[in-house]
Amino acid sequence: MAFDGITIANIVSELRQTLTGGRIYKIAQPENDELLLTVKNNGSQYRLLLSADASLPLVYLTHGNKPSPMTAPGFCMLLRKHLQNARILDVSQPGLERIIRLELEHLNELGDLCRKKLIIEVMGKHSNIIFCDSKDMIIDSIKHISGMVSSVREVLPGRDYFIPQTQNKWDPLQLTYVNFCDHMRAKPMAVYKALYTSYTGLSPIMAQEICYRSGMDADLPANVLEDTVLQSLYDTLTDILQHIITDTFTPSIIYNGQEPIEFAALPLTLYADKTSRTYDSISAVLEQYYAERSMVTRIRQKSVDLRKIVQTALERNVKKYDLQLKQMQDTEKKDKYKVYGELINTYGYNITPDSKSMEALNYYTNEMITIPLDPTLSPQENAQKYFEKYGKLKRTYEALSELTVQVKEEIEHLESILAALDIAMQEEDLVQIKEELIESGYIRRKGGAKKAKITSRPFHYISSDGFHMYVGKNNFQNDELTFRFATGNDWWFHAKKKAGSHVIVKTEGQELPDRTFEEAARLAAYYSKGREQAKVEIDYIQKKHVKKPAGSKPGFVVYYTNFSMAIDSDISAIQQVM
Repeated sequence: MAFDGITIANIVSELRQTLTGGRIYKIAQPENDELLLTVKNNGSQYRLLLSADASLPLVYLTHGNKPSPMTAPGFCMLLRKHLQNARILDVSQPGLERIIRLELEHLNELGDLCRKKLIIEVMGKHSNIIFCDSKDMIIDSIKHISGMVSSVREVLPGRDYFIPQTQNKWDPLQLTYVNFCDHMRAKPMAVYKALYTSYTGLSPIMAQEICYRSGMDADLPANVLEDTVLQSLYDTLTDILQHIITDTFTPSIIYNGQEPIEFAALPLTLYADKTSRTYDSISAVLEQYYAERSMVTRIRQKSVDLRKIVQTALERNVKKYDLQLKQMQDTEKKDKYKVYGELINTYGYNITPDSKSMEALNYYTNEMITIPLDPTLSPQENAQKYFEKYGKLKRTYEALSELTVQVKEEIEHLESILAALDIAMQEEDLVQIKEELIESGYIRRKGGAKKAKITSRPFHYISSDGFHMYVGKNNFQNDELTFRFATGNDWWFHAKKKAGSHVIVKTEGQELPDRTFEEAARLAAYYSKGREQAKVEIDYIQKKHVKKPAGSKPGFVVYYTNFSMAIDSDISAIQQVM
């Protein structure tokens, strides 16, 4: 989700309540385009992160700290000269622009009271942090923008600061119904796009949310909407604006399973099928969201090589398996050739020389059949020829019967490793998966390298009834949970005929309530290849009935009696122990 004007409004509201009246205690510039201000107010200390990074501009209160360079950059030294111990008078946002203004008051070298402004523009690649005097003249900025770079506005010391008006957008806070209708009807494009291209502060996702709340298709052309539809759209937009005016925000993160996919300052009802986690602070949302997204991105990048190895091996084995199945299908003719040979031996004395076929009664089916013959061969030689074909196909069938089982097990093993890569959340999870690939022969252990230290541990949940539930993150952990950790009367869960995790519920000698059975099944559904399905069939049984065949792949088990249930994969209400 982009930093839209509504998110900025929530940040401004939070900063105004938290920092107004406080004094800037420390100023640091950890990165070239980033500031970290330490503010003391009402007996508490706050850290305000201001980032003008082109790829990820951010503004939020944080508990974390960052190391600063040994020599402070010039912009940082300038701010320290003017703003050390400055008091924050106000935090504001012009309209719904992605701009935050800090009004500051400080004493100059002569002891006179002066006012300055620190302006943070959160505008993607155009983001900047600009230091101005009380008359909006630029003193300096964290990024200098000359006329060679931008023909719209120079951001240089001595220039006047102004907000560039380049997109012909209107301030929605000054909206009237008549103007709204005029703006929409002038846009021959999808209505959600017409919304965010017409008004400041609206991101595409918030525009889609407005359409969703209005009960309309976001892709309808805006210029053909009827009056009743425009009225509904206008009412929804003004309702959202009212939340901004009254500072009634509900910051939240939207999760697809455990992966954060969006954040917002207001509820996103269009994600009704996803999990929403609400926070008291927009700063907490931003810090959590970007930390989790960064972790997900980092793990995905680190798992690319492992995933490629597994995917290549899987594709190779699938091709081999398909070829073997085709060869198996060809061996289905073997019994026919055996019958041909037997019938020729039985009735061959009736065959005339140079015959190309013979009619005979198949005494197995009591039907007449036609048997092709080679006219250059005797009846005995024709029979021998069919017996040889039968023998060859029989030997092929016996060999393939064993090989197809081995290749099928290899495919299932590789699919289970892919499933483990999908749920890996930490670097130590990847270490254990790599170790499995080494032991399975897909990766060579470097000469002299020791076996990696394993620190990854299974997921741990507690059911609503207080029972401890454990989920294996990979095949090694699945084996560990099922055959070393679980006792005989503990319950075991797994998605039916799908790659996925083993789930163990510790009973401690008690009977499990139905609700715990359902929650454990949901965990098995979520941590499987079927998580995107509406319902997943789950097998469950007491651990004492689960066996591991000798010499089988990691994570592979067999069981011959079980219970089953079909259930969804929503685990949002299940408590996880971190």
